Amino acid sequence: MASSTPPGGGPPARSFGRGFASMDPERQREIASQGGRAAHERGTAHEFTSEEAREAGSKGGKAAHERGTAHEFDSEEARAAGRKGGEASGAHRGAQAAAAAASSSAGSDPGGSQGGATGA
Repeated sequence: MASSTPPGGGPPARSFGRGFASMDPERQREIASQGGRAAHERGTAHEFTSEEAREAGSKGGKAAHERGTAHEFDSEEARAAGRKGGEASGAHRGAQAAAAAASSSAGSDPGGSQGGATGA
């Protein structure tokens, strides 16, 4: 058994088989996931701002490059990713424009369905 006597006497310190750190990684993930869900239900979970998320992503990317584990895009993959992002961005803008046009045309209905007098 791996034990040592701490300075000043007392019972030997144990360095195995106890606590969260000694659990297998899958069990740690399960427990952490439960805690995250509970925090969201209580409304006490941290919500990242876009700036915090950007900074965290940047740190992760830098660390991956330093370790040599970052994905290196070839030119075709980069083109595909850019195209996908552009399509998503354009689709979002198109939906916003359609919603804006629909709301502005609803307000310009002259005397029709807006409760005005119809002359009948």
